[in-house]
Amino acid sequence: MKNIISFKNVLKNYFIGSIVVPALQNVSLDIPQNEYVAIMGPSGSGKSTLMNILGCLDTLTSGSYILNGTDVSRLNDNQLAEIRNKEIGFVFQTFNLLPRYNALENTMLPLVYAGVPKVERIKIGKEMLSSVGLSDRMFHKPNELSGGQRQRVALARALVNHPSIILADEPTGNLDSKTSLDIMSLFDEVHKKGNTIIIVTHEEDIARHALRIIKLRDGKVESDSKNEKKN
Repeated sequence: MKNIISFKNVLKNYFIGSIVVPALQNVSLDIPQNEYVAIMGPSGSGKSTLMNILGCLDTLTSGSYILNGTDVSRLNDNQLAEIRNKEIGFVFQTFNLLPRYNALENTMLPLVYAGVPKVERIKIGKEMLSSVGLSDRMFHKPNELSGGQRQRVALARALVNHPSIILADEPTGNLDSKTSLDIMSLFDEVHKKGNTIIIVTHEEDIARHALRIIKLRDGKVESDSKNEKKN
């Protein structure tokens, strides 16, 4: 199966004055199409740095990163912004919805940046919100929605451009356990439709939804294994 992501000897250093702080140390990994991966690790393990590089929000110090056939490590800021919008759907712990926009307007935002005509944007946005069970909440603003509903809007927005990968950073971190289960069931459905999903989490029960679990420690891959406990 084709690899959507290929990391080769990725090194990421941060600099505090003259001090070099290594965040990732020679990380290599391949993620094929339709994989469902959980990235785990204690605080300071490098999982947030890995997520930011995967999402083209940060650049690597050395090594290579191929995303769906494109060598991301050679792109400038404008090209990175373009590939983020086209190839990556983001779901964040804090939802990152614009408070003045209703659910439909928030969902359609990536389509605005992609230059999709308004009539088509509305059609696609409504379809996506219906697919996450929010057809009756399209015109509600974020402060009129529950945490679970906000995360459903965030997922609809992530899917709206049919990206190569969905990146979710602690997607249930602000939700109660029942709502978390509902949201993870939604991710399971999204995966069954053929999407590649990468979730960063510190919670074992969330990681168990993935087919593969990668554990980081001190900026290195400590283990990379199939999830034998997948339901």
